[in-house]
Amino acid sequence: MSGALGGFLGFVGMSAVAGILVTAAVAPAVALSGMAATNTINVFDSLPEYLSIDRLAQKSNIYASTNAEDPVGTRVLLASFYEQNRVDVPSDAISQFAKDAAIAGEDPRFMEHGGVDIQSSFNGAVQTLAGGETRGGSSITQQYVKNVLIQKCEVMTDEEKANACYKDATKTTADRKLREMRLAIGIEKKYEKADILRGYLNIAGYGGTVYGIEAAASYYFNTTALNLTLPQAASLVAIVNNPVKFQLDRPASETNGAANGYADNKSRRDYILNEMLKYDKITQVDHDAAVATPIEPVITVPSTGCQTAGDNAFFCDYVTKILKNDVTFGATAEERIDNFTRGGFDVYTTLDLDLQATAVAALNASVPKVVNDWNVGGVVSSVKVGTGAVLVMTQNKDYSQDPTVQATGANYTSLNYNTDFAYGGSGGFQPGSTYKVFTLAEWLKEGHALTERVDSRVKANWGTFQDSCLGPQNYGAGFAPGNDGGEGGPNETALHSTTRSINTGFVGMAKKLDLCGIRKTAEAFDMHAADGGELGQNAGTVLGTNSVAPLSMAVAFAGIANNGMTCTPVAITKMISSDGTELPIPKSDCTQSVEPAVAAGMQYAMQTVMGGSGTGYSSASKTSPRLPMIGKTGTTDDAQNTWMSGATTQVATVVGVVNVGGNNWKNQRTRSGQLFGKRGSEVRHTIWPKIMSAANAKYGGADFPEASSNVINAVAVPVPDVRGKSMAEAKTIIEAAGFFFVDGGVTSSELPAGTVASTDPAGGSASTRGATVTARSSDGTGVTIPSVIGKTEADARSTLSGAPYGFTVAKTEQPTADKAQDGKVMAIQPGEGTAGRPGDAVTIVIGKYTPPTPPTTTAPNSGPNNGRDE
Repeated sequence: MSGALGGFLGFVGMSAVAGILVTAAVAPAVALSGMAATNTINVFDSLPEYLSIDRLAQKSNIYASTNAEDPVGTRVLLASFYEQNRVDVPSDAISQFAKDAAIAGEDPRFMEHGGVDIQSSFNGAVQTLAGGETRGGSSITQQYVKNVLIQKCEVMTDEEKANACYKDATKTTADRKLREMRLAIGIEKKYEKADILRGYLNIAGYGGTVYGIEAAASYYFNTTALNLTLPQAASLVAIVNNPVKFQLDRPASETNGAANGYADNKSRRDYILNEMLKYDKITQVDHDAAVATPIEPVITVPSTGCQTAGDNAFFCDYVTKILKNDVTFGATAEERIDNFTRGGFDVYTTLDLDLQATAVAALNASVPKVVNDWNVGGVVSSVKVGTGAVLVMTQNKDYSQDPTVQATGANYTSLNYNTDFAYGGSGGFQPGSTYKVFTLAEWLKEGHALTERVDSRVKANWGTFQDSCLGPQNYGAGFAPGNDGGEGGPNETALHSTTRSINTGFVGMAKKLDLCGIRKTAEAFDMHAADGGELGQNAGTVLGTNSVAPLSMAVAFAGIANNGMTCTPVAITKMISSDGTELPIPKSDCTQSVEPAVAAGMQYAMQTVMGGSGTGYSSASKTSPRLPMIGKTGTTDDAQNTWMSGATTQVATVVGVVNVGGNNWKNQRTRSGQLFGKRGSEVRHTIWPKIMSAANAKYGGADFPEASSNVINAVAVPVPDVRGKSMAEAKTIIEAAGFFFVDGGVTSSELPAGTVASTDPAGGSASTRGATVTARSSDGTGVTIPSVIGKTEADARSTLSGAPYGFTVAKTEQPTADKAQDGKVMAIQPGEGTAGRPGDAVTIVIGKYTPPTPPTTTAPNSGPNNGRDE
């Protein structure tokens, strides 16, 4: 070696650059031989000895399943995500052909040297000095070092720093070579040769975004790294030498395309095959057969991005938003998404592929993707009761994030209509009457009962509502909600208002409650504005004017079905890293929104919605198997959005037909609002039962708990006696006692004109709180029927027909065994003290003595004993 070194030094003239290169190249030998250290060796020794090898960037996968109990065993790939398409595989999963090809073609003395091949480094130094730049001579270990350094640059989030790092890792200078050599020696001290070779094959670039031997085998030849043939392995290793020049996915290339048999790659491939033969890695027969094999790539583009998830794309997109937004996956959004796209994670989700397929089919059969003059949307969200697991998420559109694709048709969108803005870009929709369930919850929370009545008259001035957050709020002219189909009486119960979805009934309930309390109760069920703002709490929001996400409503209905315990939505069941470690995932947060007794009352009322007279019967009646269900329908103004929301004890589902933007919408109750020949407002009752039938068959369901009597039945309280009081005073007293006051008009009475003559129910009797009390005012012309009971018929007639009464008297007789009652008045109709008018008819009941009938007797016994005991 001394002679060779002396000749080499004479050739380069001891230049400074040559000194560094040569010292670096021979440093291991110098260290072993005890030669005196030079300044260049001191420079070499001052470099770091060890290179930390971080996790390689790998593609991550999102899976769904048909079985929540076995998400791995029944998994189906939805989509993959990557910045570098790489699958890190162990050494025993890589073909020996690929390993031998890499060594023979790139570093024949790999198994002998200590990280730096001195002979190759000499050759590289000569070429460098001759050509003015660093060339060749890198061992596999050095190339591995270079790739590791580049990977460290790739993970930098600061673009300027990343560019500087990459430039430093790839610059063609002597100091970069020196650093690579030192780090390569350090790696060789720490790792086995087999591990270094495996790492090299996994980290190398194979053209474009393809990294690692496993991804390259899949992409170029639709096989695995383990099953690569000899010519395939040599072709892939050839690409590593110059990925742009030798990659096999450009069939139109003039120098390396299909027309010339991928000539550039074949030339390099055959060189590698020759080297493999030279170093006895293959036989002559295998070599000749491989050289004769044409290069025939089978380009297999991997699933990348949610557009490959088909019918499940919007749910896939929702999962990616969770991975980006949830702090479980990193401190910042950039860190979180970088972790996912580079981390090699397997993400298992809650999506039930069976139920999802049913929902997709039902939606596609009922809501077109495009209606020329109607920007119509169809949405479905289903949630598992008690866990918050999202089982179904679909809509009547095709998914694409590409603006150029979206421009090709209105069937494409990137917006997820089922979720909040932060998780899909949608601002939500007005839910209509489905939102009434939160007023119902607050009603029961505050101690009111389902059979309690309220003022439910249609009117234009509802007056002042209580609001503990904003202060009393007045709703006069301009707020005049009506009821569909003329339904609703003046004094509806909370139960009937729920069953038939009577708007004025719920506004009347809200009038007795706190608007802020209703909002807070809605929030307790995880209800929130889809755009991230605050929920409104005015009188109109009672009827569903807040814009919320369908998924949020499904979560709330699941909470009602779960006896008042609401579980926030989750979409991920398990997450596994590339090394098999199970990673932390977001958990559902379950909180008691209302007490179980209140929830039982809500369930009782919402089951009547699904009964024969309820608005949800059109859906419930079509489910099979039929299970206990709760539900609520919803229709916004002019039937712009229509909803069917409901649940069993196992699954909650929300279906909506909605306007997805702008003024291009139809009234779904009109002929122009038809979809596939059916009124849009009826479509929800076609889709919902199909999905819930499948859910009932798969998940089952149980009876809901019985509601207590005091939740159902209103408390009976005494009706105030207001006779003789003014009508205004009587109204105040009756309403203060919790009753609904109705002016029944004028009646004849002896009481002063304008005062209350009577009430129905009468004062002192008991009636349920909220019931109607009808008061009639006196006209001041009436008289009171006097007391005539006990008088003779003649006296009674004289009194009743004489002044001031002037009644027309009729009589009936009633038998009596009491002689004292004979000919006397025993009763009078109307009764004594009852108000009447002169000339009114009264009937007196006169006693008629009837002697009692003697009892029948039996003759004495005439037998021997004369009836006596012996």
